Amino acid sequence: MPSTRPQGLLVDFGGVLTTPVGEATEAFCLSEGLAPDAFANVITEDPVGRALYADLELGRITQTEWNTRTAPLLGVEAAGLLGRVLAGLRPEPALLAAVDAARAAGIRTGLLSNGVGRAPHDPYQDYGLDTRFDAVVLSDGHGARKPDPGLYATALDLLELPAGACVFVDDSPRNLDPARDLGMTALLDTTPAETVAGLEEIFGIPLG
Repeated sequence: MPSTRPQGLLVDFGGVLTTPVGEATEAFCLSEGLAPDAFANVITEDPVGRALYADLELGRITQTEWNTRTAPLLGVEAAGLLGRVLAGLRPEPALLAAVDAARAAGIRTGLLSNGVGRAPHDPYQDYGLDTRFDAVVLSDGHGARKPDPGLYATALDLLELPAGACVFVDDSPRNLDPARDLGMTALLDTTPAETVAGLEEIFGIPLG
């Protein structure tokens, strides 16, 4: 445990504040009659699909354009595609409560996530971002996405805290490396209970 309690908590969105993204995308695939990994393959393995998803997260294209151009790669209807893909995401109560408890204890809180826009589907609408966090940094609004260190620096600037005073939680190991390089304490999100326990150890206060 650090000798001085950290002053800031930055968290990822999908898979940390929500149920696992992979579960939602697999459910979408099954509902559309696709192989369970079809969506994941399109955005990570298919060169066109990977570039389109990067452009969406960087704010270079709108959700509607992404829907229209990605649907043929999957062989599905374009209308409301992203909303259908993410329909199975649900809030993760334990992590949301931990963020709220940290903020109530005087810790500055921030969201640092690769974003996918808010229209026509707003994946963030039920999460109270504007009232839950002191800073919200979504990649599509900043032209950079994790693991670009510049996006982490933006979040630190908005929190008005040095990296060494902050903790960052993400469910992807590759996204933790830049945080560590900047001097943040990095915590890999695993199960909600384990992650909350890890945060309680780091901050030295109950967050359950």
